[in-house]
Parts: sequence; structure tokens; C-alpha cells
Amino acid sequence: MNKTEQFLEALEPILNHVDEGVLIAEQTDNVLYYNSRFRELVSHPNDSTLKSLHELRSFNIKKLILRAAIDAGEVDAASRPSKNFVEFEHTLELENSSRHLHVRSGLISLPSSSELVRVVMVKDNTEHKQLAAVLSHSNDSGLITNDAQMLEIVARLEQIAPSQAFVLLQGESGTGKTQLARYLHQQSHRNKQPYVEVNCAAIPHSLIESELFGHVKGAFTGAHQRREGRFQAANGGTLFLDEISEIPLELQAKLLRAVQDQCFEMVGSDKTIKVDVRVISATNRNLRDQVDNGLFRADLFYRLAVIPINIPPLRERPGDISLLIKQFVKQLVERGYQDNLRWNNEALSTMLDYSWPGNVRELRNAVEHGMICANNNEITVSSLPQDISLKASNSPSTAHSISEHEQTQQRDKIMHALQQASGNRAEAAKKLGINRTTLWRRMQKLGIDEAL
Repeated sequence: MNKTEQFLEALEPILNHVDEGVLIAEQTDNVLYYNSRFRELVSHPNDSTLKSLHELRSFNIKKLILRAAIDAGEVDAASRPSKNFVEFEHTLELENSSRHLHVRSGLISLPSSSELVRVVMVKDNTEHKQLAAVLSHSNDSGLITNDAQMLEIVARLEQIAPSQAFVLLQGESGTGKTQLARYLHQQSHRNKQPYVEVNCAAIPHSLIESELFGHVKGAFTGAHQRREGRFQAANGGTLFLDEISEIPLELQAKLLRAVQDQCFEMVGSDKTIKVDVRVISATNRNLRDQVDNGLFRADLFYRLAVIPINIPPLRERPGDISLLIKQFVKQLVERGYQDNLRWNNEALSTMLDYSWPGNVRELRNAVEHGMICANNNEITVSSLPQDISLKASNSPSTAHSISEHEQTQQRDKIMHALQQASGNRAEAAKKLGINRTTLWRRMQKLGIDEAL
């Protein structure tokens, strides 16, 4: 064993316990050493020894280092990377996810040798990237989420916003369809033009035609003057038709013409009016089922649903619950509520376990209820709305039904699985034999999110 090998062997107990992946290679690209964390982060097979940088199938490290060196001006006369350290970001595409890596590399001399060796240090930056995405989308759209499904929906809206395509948002009440519609308009080329919202369920059937298309004076009893409808008000911009399933069947043919041909007649008039309106619609029902049952016209459905988007309910994205609670508390404090309230563990556990049939809207109301009914500056289960507190009394939370020792064991298992999966929660859930939702809940209850 030469001096370099002896030196690296002495370093191994230390480098195998650092959070960064470390690789050391000769300038000929022969690998001298890499720690287990490096293998995990670059997803190199466990049954294969990495002998050369060329064997890194997951990404071309040499090419990436050269590109980073050129960008930083760290190349010699022969356009080779200098010995100075450079750093760059690289996204590693895995089978079911992506891993964002921060890489630093440079040449150093070891005490045991006069030859320079290349050091590559890799850090998992996935959580940071996800948080940046959360903050970006939260600031732009008003949506508070770190759920992969919701972030994908926001990204899809950004992709389709510049088009003129009609969009149908489907999801349970309180899932954020209105906010998504507003965001779609904000990201479109029509964002300087009117944005008009109509809740079709809030308008009596006898008045909805006039509300949408307007009426002329004398069109019906009480029509004392001409009044423009919502289609005219939205001309050049976006019209959001919420609860579109409540449109009466007899009015759907006229709506189809207005949507498809961008023209209509006001109630009581035979003069055709042309408009330029992008229509976004939303419903908490399954509109295809409505079509099958003869309650909604198929041709109107297909015209409105050029791009259908399904919004997941809050119970399918439990990781958002604690995030939303913090945001709602912040907003309520800004409105003048007490800023020194604390949530006890049982109350938080109850909020995480609840199924939230009313989704984000119900969660917001529960947070406000809890802050109003807090006792001695503490929000407890009894401070929460009755439906939620009664549910808690019938189903004790897991975090309080197990001993402190069992909690520690459960926490250690989850942390170990996350480490093995390099922070990928879907992979960690598989290793633990549970689904992703269950993992989220356990992490929230045991405070693992804050520990990461």
C-alpha cells in the first residue's frame, strides 16, 4: 500500500460520515477514492466499483467541469480546466424523480504525493430547489404548496397560459380552482385586459342568461335600462365561469355559440355582438358524468375542456397542511390576531390526521377558529371546530398513542430510509413499506421536516 492509499484510508472514517459526496481522482481520470454518499447521490450501482470518471453513466462529470471552468474563466491556454475550484448545478434524472446536485471541483495536492489530484464534492440541493419553487409559485400565484402534483399543475398552467386554449379546472370545493384561474390569467398575454369571474351557482336560473349576455331595455319586467353582460365586460380578456355544471341545460346551446363563435345576442335583442374572450371554467362535479347522464351538453363539454386539469384534494397532499397552517397564521396576525399563540402537539397532530372534506377553505377556517378560541395563548384540540375536535376524541393521534421510545425508533427508521434514498421521499416510503401520504404524516408528527 503506497502513501496515497494509506492517507485516503486514514480519511475514510471521516469522509464516510459527511453529508457531501466526495470523490478523488488522478488527472488521468482513474478514481482513487469515493465515499458512500457520493455513490448514493450519483446513483452508481452498489454492485459496481467506480474505477474511472468515464464510468459515471449518470452524468458526464468531465464535460460539466470543463463547461463550468469556461463559464468562470478558469481554463488554461489549452482550454483545459485550471486547478482552481469551480462549482455548478446539475439535475440528475432518476426513474421517477429528479435530483438537483450542487457540484464543486478543483485540483489539490495530497501530503503523500507531489501529483495534483482532482476532488469532486457533490451536495444534494433538491430540498432547496423545491423550496425555491414553493416560494416562487406562492409569491406569483397566491398558492401555498410544496406538493409535487400541485407544482406540476402550476408549471402546466405557465406552459399553456400564452395560448388561447380554453381550460376546465375540476376538483372538490375549496381546492384552489379560483386562485389557479386567476394565476392563468396573470400569466397570459391578456393580463392587462379585464378578468371577470362569474359563480354560476350563485345566480338564479331565471337571471343567468341576462347575467352572461346582458339585456336591452324592456327585455323583461324590471329591465328598465340596457345592461351589458359578463361576456362583454370580459371582452379582450378572460371570463372565469365557476361551477359551470350549474348552467341550465336550455341555456347551454347559447353558451356553446358564445364560446365557440365568440358571438351572441343580448336578451331581447336580435343584434349580434362579437367578442374576444378566453373562457376558463371550473366545477366540483365530474362533468363527463354529467354529460353521460344527459345533464350537460357533450359539444359544450368538449369545447370548454380543451385542456382539462384535475386539482387534487388536500387529503392527497398532506405535506401542504403544516405549510398552509403557518401561512394562514401569518395572514391572520397581519389582520390583527394575537401573534404570541402556540399550537400544542395534540392540536397539530389532529389537524394532520383530519381528512379535510372542505379542503383548503375548511383548513383556513379551522386555523382562524383555533386562534379565536385559544386558551392561555395555546391552541389545543378543544380550540378547534367541533367536527375536528370530535374526530380527534374518537381517533387518538399516533404521536400520542405510542411511547417516547417507540417514537424515537420510528424517527430513526424514517431518517435511515431517507438517507438510503438520498432524500427521495417516494423511494423512502417504498423502503419502509408504506405509501407516500403515510410517510408525510409521520414526518410531520415527529418533526422530521424541521430536522432535515
